[in-house]
Amino acid sequence: MQAITVRNRDAGASGLTLTELPYPHAAENDVIVRVHAAGFTRGELAWPGTWTDRGGRDRTPSVPGHELSGVVAELGYGTTGLTVGQRVFGLADWTRDGSLAEYTAVEARNLAPLPADVDYTVAAALPISGLTAWQALFGHGRLTAGQTVLIHGSAGSVGSTAVQLARDVGARVIATGRPADRDTALGLGADAFVDLQADRLEETGEVDVVFDVIGGEILDRSAALVRAGGTLVTVAEPPRVKPQDGRAVFFVVEADRDRLADVVQRVRDGRLQPMVGEVCSLAEAPAAFAPGRGRHGKTIIRIAPDSATETGRP
Repeated sequence: MQAITVRNRDAGASGLTLTELPYPHAAENDVIVRVHAAGFTRGELAWPGTWTDRGGRDRTPSVPGHELSGVVAELGYGTTGLTVGQRVFGLADWTRDGSLAEYTAVEARNLAPLPADVDYTVAAALPISGLTAWQALFGHGRLTAGQTVLIHGSAGSVGSTAVQLARDVGARVIATGRPADRDTALGLGADAFVDLQADRLEETGEVDVVFDVIGGEILDRSAALVRAGGTLVTVAEPPRVKPQDGRAVFFVVEADRDRLADVVQRVRDGRLQPMVGEVCSLAEAPAAFAPGRGRHGKTIIRIAPDSATETGRP
């Protein structure tokens, strides 16, 4: 099968190559997915899990990408809850070969059924953005109706999802970003927009929850905006400055089948619009990792053609 692999930590995106790899092995409780579409995070080439397994052993050449949609091609021993030929989407393990491949092995519990009326490309944009936004706002931030949330990076794939989820539960949403992001954020339902290049963040006033995907100085300055009892939540880095009378949480998104099912149902209901940007082929994936690409929505790698078989291994 064909896959994108990386061998050299220091090479960055230039070290990504299209390679022939053996068909993957389905371990106990795994499924093999015939990948139709996949998503990736540009920063993952710096993640430890890209280079080592759970025991800290080198596992190169590694296949990056962790979001996927496709069809179950094979069941591992003991796997239940899914069937061969079933449409699925989900989040591959951080320390195993990922989704930028024609086939990949995934723990069954990390996958959810994909309804027939949701396109594979749309589904591949959902796992990280949907789960991260949900876990940040409601799992860690404990956001409820009537509260105010400040969402940094509101026009990105995670931030735009967070804006829509927060609006849907009845929270007041203050979005931030570049000047070009204003119309997108307000169009998704934000009540106000802060231009991080021209406006003073400190004039926003106190909020119940800050959700940050940027880190650095913006994260540091955001701590002072959290009112007593509120929460600063970030996926960028552990906070160096914490709210005076509130909580600070740094977390890594976790797979959650039930929540994936909820997120995809919101798409079907028209309550959530994923920000799908550029759609590339598997051969174009190395170039898609380049800095500056993917500023307008989630870049998706389309792997299987629309006419690809729905069942079976090669």
